[in-house]
Amino acid sequence: MSAIESTKRPRRPHGRARGMLGTVPIAVAGSIAVTLNLLTPAHAAAEAERERAPEKSDATGPQIRITGSFGQTATAASPAQTDTAAAPASYRVQTGDTVSTIASRFGLSTAAVLALNGLSWKSLIFPGQILALGGAAAPAPAPVPAPTPAPAHAPSATSYTVVRGDTISGIAAKFGLHTAAVLSANGLTGASVIFPGQRIAIPGVATAAVVTPKPVAAPAPVVTAPAPAPAPAIQPGQVVALTDEMRANASLIVRIGKREGVPAQGIVVALAAAAQESGLRNVRYGDRDSLGLFQQRPSTGWGTPDQVLDPTRATLAFYGGANNPNKGRTRGLLDIPNWPAMSVTQAAQAVQISAFPDAYAKWEASARAWLAQLG
Repeated sequence: MSAIESTKRPRRPHGRARGMLGTVPIAVAGSIAVTLNLLTPAHAAAEAERERAPEKSDATGPQIRITGSFGQTATAASPAQTDTAAAPASYRVQTGDTVSTIASRFGLSTAAVLALNGLSWKSLIFPGQILALGGAAAPAPAPVPAPTPAPAHAPSATSYTVVRGDTISGIAAKFGLHTAAVLSANGLTGASVIFPGQRIAIPGVATAAVVTPKPVAAPAPVVTAPAPAPAPAIQPGQVVALTDEMRANASLIVRIGKREGVPAQGIVVALAAAAQESGLRNVRYGDRDSLGLFQQRPSTGWGTPDQVLDPTRATLAFYGGANNPNKGRTRGLLDIPNWPAMSVTQAAQAVQISAFPDAYAKWEASARAWLAQLG
């Protein structure tokens, strides 16, 4: 019996104490201690409560009181004694933490912490994660306003005007659509070329004003009239009118071909290939790392990005032969055995190795007409 108790209660007769303790087996006393949560320090209960609580007896005999090793009387903790006033509003998880150890640290139940954070018994927590502990200072979380959808992802137009640098996949992404849907809506294929100023239909959206981004200024020749889209516009035998930019590049291809001694059929092949690949424009974008007039790829040995963007070098690389700038790395038209016996599309495909080997055929009539105009 503790010194505190000896001053506050009259001493019981020794005989009665021995009789009561003698009737309680050690194992039973241990079970009672666990049941009463004696792991909670005895001093957690208020002294005033212990003073006011008289010893009571029930029908089965006197109430058993168990004294701890320091002479303190253990008492079961009540809900009022395990409040969470000391718990902070939130806690940042540290390495080695578990929900149960965090709950124990702040005198909370594991189930309460799980419920406060919408977790289950199988949930994982991570260092740096913030857990709500329900402290008195925890402010109610302010409702998060729904983010306003970005204009690029909220389709609001039935058509779009192509600007320099656009691709079908990029346009489709602006309107949250699949590339295949935009291609289908415009009668295009994966091999089609689009041009600045061309109108692209945007499928499945409400009618609204079209907002077209301003083209980025670039040191390139001005296109005075946009050329028609290749796939839907060109039919067998049809000739596409040359814009100023297309004419300048076609003239370069013709001039270099004649200087290198390439037959007229070879120049037609080069014109058709460039028309299909870039629309006869020296573009700075393309499929994967393809660039320039012939959409040559630096990653497959056609040269550095700057080299494939040089129209003169790119044309020499396409023709190949004695002045091939990529000797031993890429084959030009003149390096293909028996190329004159091939059709225009077969010869162009032998050099370009395209995923659309028949796409060059539709440009043959235009290429022959351009050679006649420029030759």
